Amino acid sequence: MATKKKSSTKRLLIWIGGFLGFIIIAGLVLRFTGVIGNADSGVQVETATAKLKTITQLVSASGKVQPEVEVIIRPDVSGEIIELAVDEGDFVRRGDLLVRIKPDIYQANIDNLNAALLTQKARLEQTRAALIRAEAAYQRDQELYNKDVISEMDYIQSKSEYESEKASLNAAEYQVQSAEAQLRQAKEELEQTVIRAPQDGTITGLAVEEGERVLGNAQMAGTDMMRVSLLDQMEVLVEVNENDIVNVDFADTARIEVDAYPDRQFNGVVTEIANSALITGSGTNEQVTNYEVKVRIATPHNIDNTSEKLVRTEAGEDPDESFIPNFRPGMSATVDIETQTAVNVVSVPIQSVTVRDFANNKNSSDTTSQNSQEAEATLASDQEEGLMIEREDMRKVVFVVEDGKAIRKEVKTGISDNTHTQILSGVEAGQEIVTGSYRVLSTVLEDGDQVTVNNNPAASNNN
Repeated sequence: MATKKKSSTKRLLIWIGGFLGFIIIAGLVLRFTGVIGNADSGVQVETATAKLKTITQLVSASGKVQPEVEVIIRPDVSGEIIELAVDEGDFVRRGDLLVRIKPDIYQANIDNLNAALLTQKARLEQTRAALIRAEAAYQRDQELYNKDVISEMDYIQSKSEYESEKASLNAAEYQVQSAEAQLRQAKEELEQTVIRAPQDGTITGLAVEEGERVLGNAQMAGTDMMRVSLLDQMEVLVEVNENDIVNVDFADTARIEVDAYPDRQFNGVVTEIANSALITGSGTNEQVTNYEVKVRIATPHNIDNTSEKLVRTEAGEDPDESFIPNFRPGMSATVDIETQTAVNVVSVPIQSVTVRDFANNKNSSDTTSQNSQEAEATLASDQEEGLMIEREDMRKVVFVVEDGKAIRKEVKTGISDNTHTQILSGVEAGQEIVTGSYRVLSTVLEDGDQVTVNNNPAASNNN
């Protein structure tokens, strides 16, 4: 009997211990999840400190790498290519032979015009001889007319013949000049059958082969045969939106990232800003207005000089410092143009600045109470007159943590970079401000709310 009683007591104690353990575990779980025990802990937020910082405003745009100087080679005369002296990628000097076009037709034209010129010169001599005869006859008849030997009619006829021969001589001289001009043009066309490099550079975009026929620039744009580009002077052509172009000025510095060279930045400078706009989707809701901006790549590039690279390596320099990029036309690039810089100014993270409607807020902070009271007074006046008008008073604010509470501060902002925004008024350096989470800042947090600071990255991810 005693043994059975002890067994029942032991079983009861086990059940009681298990029940108490369950209650303790459940309480811990509920407290940890915030169901109980956190009534006064407030909203969990992430914070940062407003600090003095140098902010550089950036205008970002994407575009393509291209040569600053690129000469399109088109023939001035038509014909068959009988010699193509270069291949794509070849480096040429000014005056080097590029293309030779079959000259037979142009040489024959020169021979024909030479013969025509000689004919015109012979006619000129004949006209000059006729003028001499007419002049002698005119002088003779003038003397006879003065002596009343011949009639006035004969004198006038002699004078007319003399004037006519003078005009014929002038016409013959003009015809000789015309024939000479045609001959010079023909010789120029013959010279144009040999095309030489107009500048030092690299052959890019070779579009013809030996044996092809090409069209000249006589009546229309000639065949685009090739391009001579200065590859050691490259630029990035980007399109900047109309809202940002007002901030971009000539000679602004820029940071350039080329997709072909990840994790590297190159220096640049703005060299040209277009005055005419590029409009897409005109007349629709998707209309976009951009302006072309050219940014010169200032970092040395495309230097094909083995001896120079060898000297840099032997000097013991860091390989990254001696790295010389090799840009090619058409490469994709992203440009960050530095438009404005504010030195040592109060700044806060971009995400900490949010917008609130002050129109219907009765708990505004001291810094904005006067404006809110005015808005409420106006709204009350309208309602008394029966005018039910919804008013919005949207302002930029930052929430500052003071004594465990989130205090809303209206702020005026200046320029921004990729991470921080300049604060012109409303917040001072050293104040603790709320930076997240996004959901809390955008919809949850209100002026005067109790907050719990939790800057643990894991906790922020959960939010």
